[in-house]
Amino acid sequence: MMSILREDLKSKVSRIFAQNLENEVKIRYFTQDFECEFCKETRMLLEELAALSHKIHLEVYDFVADAEKAKGFGVDKIPATILSGKAEYKVRFFGIPSGYEFTSLVEDIVDVSKGQSRLPPHLVSKVRNISKPLHIQVFVTPTCPYCPKAVRTAHQLAIENPNITADMVESIEFPHLANRYSVMAVPKTVINDKIEFVGALPEEQFIDYVLKA
Repeated sequence: MMSILREDLKSKVSRIFAQNLENEVKIRYFTQDFECEFCKETRMLLEELAALSHKIHLEVYDFVADAEKAKGFGVDKIPATILSGKAEYKVRFFGIPSGYEFTSLVEDIVDVSKGQSRLPPHLVSKVRNISKPLHIQVFVTPTCPYCPKAVRTAHQLAIENPNITADMVESIEFPHLANRYSVMAVPKTVINDKIEFVGALPEEQFIDYVLKA
């Protein structure tokens, strides 16, 4: 069977995990066997990734058979990948986290295992003060080198504050959403369906938009 990750990449990621993972990480993956273009590839990618560290545990759910579970996690489309550590974070990937987004996934797993983001302290306190539910969607494509920065910023906010749900949305796999939000260029970030901006902004500016929402 063909492997999705190259051997040199596996050994590199394996080293990153060995040096950096602190606590156990759970990956919940929602999929189905038919009518889902990248479900199989995403599952293979996650299985190969989970095999690189005994601290990573992959749970696979069927979107239809486990509909209650999907609903409980707010999963309304697949493939869907959710990361959690000691806490249940709303760090989510919709679509295959491949290409440049693979880096986002690896870095997110490290942060989730530590239970903290890499944001500077003054920004962390801003983020933790958010008391209303926020939904951040970052639209990406696997070939966009600027997209991981926006995805990582959104996911770090979700790690620091349980009121924040942060999604990577692969726009080619979800064209109806890309159309709904008029995604002409990526990364495009949409917050609570009302505030939106394009480009990989510095963390501080990104957070200012979030606070506006």
